Amino acid sequence: MQIQSNFSLRNFNTFGLESTASFFAEVSSVEELTEILLDPVWQQKPKFILGGGSNVLFTQNVNALVIHPVIKGIEKIKEDEDHMWLKAGAGEGWHEFVMHCVSHNFGGVENLSLIPGTVGAAPMQNIGAYGVEIKDVVESVEAVSIESGIKRIFSKEECEFGYRESVFKKALKNQYVVTGVTFVLDKKPVLNIGYGDVQKTLLEMNVTSPTIQDVSQAVIAIRRSKLPDPAQIGNAGSFFKNPEIPSEQYNSLKNIFPEMPGYVVSQTMVKVPAGWLIEQAGWKGYRQGAIGVHQKQALVLVNYGGGNGNEIRALAGTIQDSVEAKYGIRLSPEVNFI
Repeated sequence: MQIQSNFSLRNFNTFGLESTASFFAEVSSVEELTEILLDPVWQQKPKFILGGGSNVLFTQNVNALVIHPVIKGIEKIKEDEDHMWLKAGAGEGWHEFVMHCVSHNFGGVENLSLIPGTVGAAPMQNIGAYGVEIKDVVESVEAVSIESGIKRIFSKEECEFGYRESVFKKALKNQYVVTGVTFVLDKKPVLNIGYGDVQKTLLEMNVTSPTIQDVSQAVIAIRRSKLPDPAQIGNAGSFFKNPEIPSEQYNSLKNIFPEMPGYVVSQTMVKVPAGWLIEQAGWKGYRQGAIGVHQKQALVLVNYGGGNGNEIRALAGTIQDSVEAKYGIRLSPEVNFI
């Protein structure tokens, strides 16, 4: 295991932003991770865990030991007539794991195709798309305490999953490194194709009796049509969360803005698409120098090349103010500012 100093993180974040880590180490096993966490040289130094870098905005250099887990492997834990339990290493690419499941006809994650990032980051964020969240398929999360180096297994309940939230972003923030995730997948898949875009795309594909492979391909097609490829234009996908507001507030806004979409999430709350709010506030396609708002999807802030994190952060703040002034809704970033 090699520890490098003054290490550029430009190729380790999907915005393609320049940031320098004081120290950087890749760990390819739980043993390597424990070794560095308990090493007296590093034990008292600040640490930052960096996965695929698809949900971070670097606004400064990282004065810490950056640990980049590349723990690999997908193994069968057990199976029964209806389900398959798979454990994936935190360093596995998320989309690659989804493709593994789809190719073996293990259902449950096909709606989450083409989401960037790693398996280890997925439960921290409780990633979700097209009616499915990772909490729907997780059985447990294996993680190592940064302070003690002790491994712990978190049950699904202990992960305290919420909308783009988990215990690892709240009570246990910066306290654990996820090393592996165990999933429960369906051997007799039940498709989730309730979203209009998915249904429409399947029809365009002339698919009348879809399989999980068809659903995966439809989701991939949708994402490619709406979202820029980070390899071409720096971005972190959806920059803001879709806000959930009280039903009374939504009904009042609906009287003023009849075209405002909303999705009931409970008896008292309605989810409003953040992308719609941003677009209606006039930001879609906006560009200022090297940064801007994507032309096809207002929810995505982009770095066209040469931008910096503070410029993107400032643009995000201006968009938040603009949407709040028009609709009385304060958007919350989904991306983590570093």
